[in-house]
Amino acid sequence: MSSKKLGIFNYLSKPFVKLVEKYYPDAFIFVIVLSLLTFVLAINLTNASPVQTLEAWGNGLPKLFTFTAQITIIMITAHALAHTEPIEKILSKVGTLPNSSTQAYALVTFISGIASLFAWSFGLIVGGIVSKFVAIGCSKKRISIHYPLLVASAYSGYVIWHMGYSSSAALFVSSEGHSLEEKIGILPVTETIFTTFNILLAIITLVIITIVNPLMRPNNKAEISEIDTNVFRFHKNEDISNLNQENRTFAQVVESNRFFSLFVGFSLFVYIFYFFSKNGFSLDLNIVSWTFLAFGLILSNSPIHYVKLVNNAALTVGPIILQYPFYAGIMGMMADTGLISILADNITKIATSETLGFYSFLSGGLVNMFIPSGGGQWAVQGPVMIEAAKNLNVEPYVIVLGVAYGDQWTNMIQPFWTIPLLAIAGLHMRQIMGYTFVIFIITGFLYGSAMLYLGSG
Repeated sequence: MSSKKLGIFNYLSKPFVKLVEKYYPDAFIFVIVLSLLTFVLAINLTNASPVQTLEAWGNGLPKLFTFTAQITIIMITAHALAHTEPIEKILSKVGTLPNSSTQAYALVTFISGIASLFAWSFGLIVGGIVSKFVAIGCSKKRISIHYPLLVASAYSGYVIWHMGYSSSAALFVSSEGHSLEEKIGILPVTETIFTTFNILLAIITLVIITIVNPLMRPNNKAEISEIDTNVFRFHKNEDISNLNQENRTFAQVVESNRFFSLFVGFSLFVYIFYFFSKNGFSLDLNIVSWTFLAFGLILSNSPIHYVKLVNNAALTVGPIILQYPFYAGIMGMMADTGLISILADNITKIATSETLGFYSFLSGGLVNMFIPSGGGQWAVQGPVMIEAAKNLNVEPYVIVLGVAYGDQWTNMIQPFWTIPLLAIAGLHMRQIMGYTFVIFIITGFLYGSAMLYLGSG
């Protein structure tokens, strides 16, 4: 690739990097601003009074507590699993693979993308950890790496998560007894996630971002910010099992006995296999969590070792726990005041049967800025868009894919889900989101064109 072509992408990313560094607030401030904006929109666009809107906000705050707990457990168990010694050894070897900066950016993008297709939570955790190991591996080889772009590359893999196994919207409509079953029936994942259209689009997207991310690398050495290896201390977790046998109490002997962690881990796998035999290969947040927990327990050195891994992982979820009630409040205002219906109705008024999928994509992206939860967003937006599909005689799966693509698309400019990845990588959101803005633009054209093609068929 010539330096001239390289300069085009580097030049394209620079204004977004400066924009984010100068004007993008911290993720917590971001949700406060969104809350105020939603409040103002609800008062001005609906019949709700300020008191009614405030009540809708307050009533909404606790509505995602269960989901927040599920997300927290997934993040903690995925983080703990990724830090077990066998997984860290694998990741350390992965870190030594790149022999150039181009290979490093591409490798991190590809790995995080594949991990995101497996499970969105795993993609974020693996992306942060792989970034760290690759940066350190390159540092040892004296390969100059712009660490913020490397971490941004990891986060960009998240732009295809809704096309994989953990797609919230697709899993929702494939579940027996879901709230829209009377209108659309049960849509199996073979009509959404596992369609040729979705699989090909996921592959194309992953290939494109794997090529584009390395092309955004700075060509001026003064602009390169390498990883500070002193920030991260790589060592084996100290385990009580390493204590001198004579110094161990009975309690410490029990805590460091690997039998207990193995027993619980394999018991969880027995339950998971039983669940699949009874319900088919039906992934939900709980099963994903128990899978991570089972692997983590089995690969840890002992029960007390796993507890230490969980304690370290807990540091990454604090901001998520803090912010999710506020996003639930936003969801409450949008749903209870009718704001979401008004926004969706205005979109569907200009849509036709050929373009409704495209507008579902755009509206999905817009709503995701206010409700960064695939499941929560679908619960609010799904009924409105499905009703529009029914009126325009559009197949429901088109709406499911459109909303899903919109959700994953604007994650590139919505800072909420950067939190767990950045907690691992040791950076701030403002250091990476200028680069993900470029991915946002590219995938916007790609997904928008794909939905227009799907509608025309």
